[in-house]
Amino acid sequence: MKNIFRIVSFFEGVSYLLLLFVATPIKYLSEDPSYVKMLGMPHGILFVVYVILAFMLKTPEKWNGKAFGTVLVASILPFGTFYVDKKYLQ
Repeated sequence: MKNIFRIVSFFEGVSYLLLLFVATPIKYLSEDPSYVKMLGMPHGILFVVYVILAFMLKTPEKWNGKAFGTVLVASILPFGTFYVDKKYLQ
């Protein structure tokens, strides 16, 4: 399950960066919301799966409250999921 979480974490982080730094500027600079619509749903699904898997891994990975909180907060910060992978999953 840890490997699945690592994969989901990576794709969640990439989708978030694409949404923030590619799709959103295109939406406002070119007035074309299609990229946000195209990336928004996959990112939302990956986010939900990331959070569910984090709860499932809390006990097997022996994350204390601080570590678990960091894993959850990282899901809403740009580049946060990459930090979690490096710090808690390797």
